[in-house]
Formats: sequence, C-alpha cells, structure tokens
Amino acid sequence: MTDLMSKIISLCKRRGFIFQSSEIYGGVEALWDYGPLGSLLKNNIKEEWLKRFVQKRDDIVLIDGSVLMHPDVWKASGHLEHFTDPLVECKNCHSRYRADYMADGRFVGQGKAKLKNQCPQCGGRDFTLPRQFNLMFKTFLGPVEDEAHQTYLRPETAQSMFANFSQIQESMRLKIPFGIAQIGRSFRNEITTGNFTFRSREFDIAEIEYFVKPGLDEKWFDFWVSEWEKFFLDLGLKKENLRRYEHPKKALSHYSKKTIDIEYKFPFGWSELAGIANRTDFDLKQHSKFSGRDLTYFEEDSGKKYFPYVIEPTLGIERLLLALLVDAYTEVKGGRAKRASFLLPPSLSLGRTKTTKAVKEIEILLKLDKKIAPIKVAVLPLVRNKPELVKKAREVYQLLKPYFFCQYDEPGSIGRRYRRGDEIGVLYALTIDFETLKNDDLTVRWRDTMKQERVKISDLVNFLKEKLNI
Repeated sequence: MTDLMSKIISLCKRRGFIFQSSEIYGGVEALWDYGPLGSLLKNNIKEEWLKRFVQKRDDIVLIDGSVLMHPDVWKASGHLEHFTDPLVECKNCHSRYRADYMADGRFVGQGKAKLKNQCPQCGGRDFTLPRQFNLMFKTFLGPVEDEAHQTYLRPETAQSMFANFSQIQESMRLKIPFGIAQIGRSFRNEITTGNFTFRSREFDIAEIEYFVKPGLDEKWFDFWVSEWEKFFLDLGLKKENLRRYEHPKKALSHYSKKTIDIEYKFPFGWSELAGIANRTDFDLKQHSKFSGRDLTYFEEDSGKKYFPYVIEPTLGIERLLLALLVDAYTEVKGGRAKRASFLLPPSLSLGRTKTTKAVKEIEILLKLDKKIAPIKVAVLPLVRNKPELVKKAREVYQLLKPYFFCQYDEPGSIGRRYRRGDEIGVLYALTIDFETLKNDDLTVRWRDTMKQERVKISDLVNFLKEKLNI
C-alpha cells in the first residue's frame, strides 16, 4: 500500500469520513460505513450528478428501482451465464483468489504485491484449475429457501431501467433519444478485494441508459464519453489524472459493441473510475424475448417500430469519492504562520494582521471543490473562555445553519482550529473576536489562499451565497 493511500485511509478514519463496517467485531472485508463527513460528501456528489444529468436536461428522467427483482431478469440479462470471474484455490491453505490476479501478482491491496503465482496467505504455489465464480449474492423470496424461490441482489442498476422501458416511455410521453437515470445500491461478491474502498462488495452506482435510434449510436456514444469526462473535471479532478481506455474487441462484455473506461491515476495505479458502453439493442430484445412483452419503440414520424440501441454511461459513487479525496489531499510542509492568524479590524490593527507563533508540523489541506465539500462554513469564537464571544458565535452559527452545512468549533487555539477545518475541506472559517461585539462584523478566511476579510454579520448570508454560487 502506498504512503499516500495510507495517509488518506488514516484521515478518513480519524476525521469521520469512512470506517470499516462492524469494526468493533473485527470488521468485514470490503464493506464500509460512511461517517458524518463521508455521508455528506457522498450525498453532495450524488446531488451534483442529479443536477447535471437530470435537473438540467429535458431528455432524461429519474427512477428508483428495487434491489430484488424476478429471477428471470438475470437469465435474460446474461448475468447468470456471464457475470463471473475466474477463481482458483490454494491446495495448501484453501484460500481463494481471482485467477487473473494470481497470474500477474495483483495483490497490492492486501499488502502482498508482486506474488506472481504464489499464495499471499501461505506462499504455496499449487492451485486448482480456474473455474468461473458468479459474483451475484444469492437470497430467497419468501420463507421457503429452495431453488424455486431463489433470486439475487442486483450487481448493477441497469436492469430495472430496461424492464420498465415501455412503462416509463409511455407514462412520460418520451421520444427517442431519451434517457433513464438511476442512483442505487448494488452488490458484488468480489473474490479479491483491496485498495481501501476501490473494490467493495456493497456500493452505489450512478448510471444512465440512453435510448437512441439504430445508426446514430456511435454519435451518441462519443457524446456521452465526453459528457462523463467533463463531469469529473467540473468536480475538481485534475485532467492529467484522467485517461480513456478502450476495451479490445476480444475483451468486450457479451452485450457490448464498444466500451471505453475513464481511468483515474490512483496511488495504486491507473484503474477504472467509470465506463461508457454501447449495449446495442441486446437488453430490450432479451427482456422482450424472456417476458413475452413487446418492448419496441413506435416512431410516429416513420410509422415504424424498432428496438432502440442503448448507450450506457455508468460510474461508481464510492470510486469517484475516493478519487476526489486523492486529488484534493495536499500537505503543507513546515507550517505557515498565517494559518494561525486572524484579521483584526482597522480600528484595532490599522489594517495589519496579528500573527501568532508559526506552526512547524506538516499540515493537511483537503482542497475539495466548493460544490461537494461536506462542510461549507466553520464558526469560531476567538477564545472559548469569554462568554460574550461564545454567545455571539453561537448566534452566528444559528443564523447560518438554515442555509449551509456548518461546523461550530471552540477547543484549541484559533490556528489549530483553522487547520482542523482545512483538514476536512471547510471552505470558509468565520472568526468572532472582540471587535465583532462593537462593530457587528467578523473575519472570513478562505481555505485555499488564507485570504481574509471583514464582513458585516447582516451581509453574511448573501456574501456566502455569492461565494458558493447558491
């Protein structure tokens, strides 16, 4: 595991972003709980996605499909036959691994990098022949646990969009081209996990099934590759950390005519962040065949019916969140005196900044984009042992809470509290000092530049709304 990855994992646990699930019982591999800050960050990412691809467009509608579906859905989709990974078992300790990972030594996430054809647990080199292992979690509908009542937790959200295609198209009076969007929980029983939250067994997928006329699919495919990439850039990911990878023909999924992954340069190497697939008319034809329902689209202008082609842009919310944390993580070495300062009003300081002793330790700055930062504003009384300052700070905090996610922080020096906010990506720190009691203004400090200015409390809400583009 890289040094940077270790630092991010430590930050996530220490500051309430991400915890291992059931940690008090020893934890469960590849299952994660998102804490107070992680939950806000994840929701902000989802809201930006919904705003971008549903709210601001008039050709895409949102649904929320069920996790459990009729078992025949997975027969029609090909998941029972094709949604597999090759599995091998160590004959010595009976540990199981993905065969392709064993062949190339991909066990970085387990701290066992480059153990090619060697068991990471016992060092053995004698394995069973590869067999295909289906990644779907099995469960049962109703009280009888037999094959007739067996179904699966969905490994993706796409199938409910295909199964409901005709009902959605007719009820919303949609014309081709149009899309159906969904963000939802998905489950995959991964053989080999690792690299923190990158490969999890439970996660959120955000995807669109965009239905187009056959023959125009390549044009729309190129459009959605570009749109997906722009979304990541607009959330703050650096362009140099993104690249496109086109799947070779022999490696395409059974339904795909063309697939391009958008990869991110994680600390553990280039890995898939999102994907765009041209699924052709495979899905609607299959569900029409297995269900006996007509899932064709009637084109009024030509009077013809056809199965639309589908372009599918999809992304994992947790993977995007991890990439955003990696991109935002910054270390400021040696400390900076200005971080432990606040701007006094001209009546007291003649425009100069009063500075405390410089802090020498390495400081962490999380430069999350303002659209997704979990906490927008921190309210800080200059000192905690002056009741009048605390009272005023509490009043400011209550003033702002209806408009922004805020944090109130008292303990420690003002500089240390600035740094605590920087570490979790707080955009603006507001310091209430003794001049606030006289002039009803306060110091506003911007996270990335440490620029400070005095703002009247009566103007504060509008000032922050303008800065945050709300």
